[in-house]
Amino acid sequence: MALESLVDRIDAVLPQTQCQACDYSACRPYAEAVASGQAPIDRCHPGGQETLESIANLVSVDPSPYLQGVLDQYRPPTTVRVDLDTCVGCVKCIQACPVDAIVGAPKQAHVVISALCTGCNLCIEPCPVDCIEIVPHDGSGSNNDAMREQSRSRYQAKQARMVRANQSKTENYLKAKQLIKRDLLV
Repeated sequence: MALESLVDRIDAVLPQTQCQACDYSACRPYAEAVASGQAPIDRCHPGGQETLESIANLVSVDPSPYLQGVLDQYRPPTTVRVDLDTCVGCVKCIQACPVDAIVGAPKQAHVVISALCTGCNLCIEPCPVDCIEIVPHDGSGSNNDAMREQSRSRYQAKQARMVRANQSKTENYLKAKQLIKRDLLV
């Protein structure tokens, strides 16, 4: 099996929370590391036993030595909620959300779209007023193929948007630098 095909198949069984609990920046880089033999098969905390067994099957590894560790680190699906009375509208949670599940405007309270929230909890730490709480996931649609694909797609869209924004900033900086240089030479 070609390495890229194996990466795609591993990525397809990951829950797509993009939570970074595996110590990789997202699910795809973890899948790449597993496929190339650089990461163990037991790093996906929200994936649990089902994900462990799926990955083990794909890479032809016995999952039993990893099972207890996975059961110990497993975290059931959650989502988050913003306390609207406490939120100061700093937008740090919006910036941290890998799938754009939080909406709001600067200096206005933000809201989590629970149907899009992957439960990565990456929005909690940057919140300066601790107004984000973890709540149990209601179980609807969790970890099914459509939800995983939606989360993967939203993550990829945000990453592409961020690359474009950074390119635009760089281009604007270089243009401004050229204008300043030109004005200094005149």
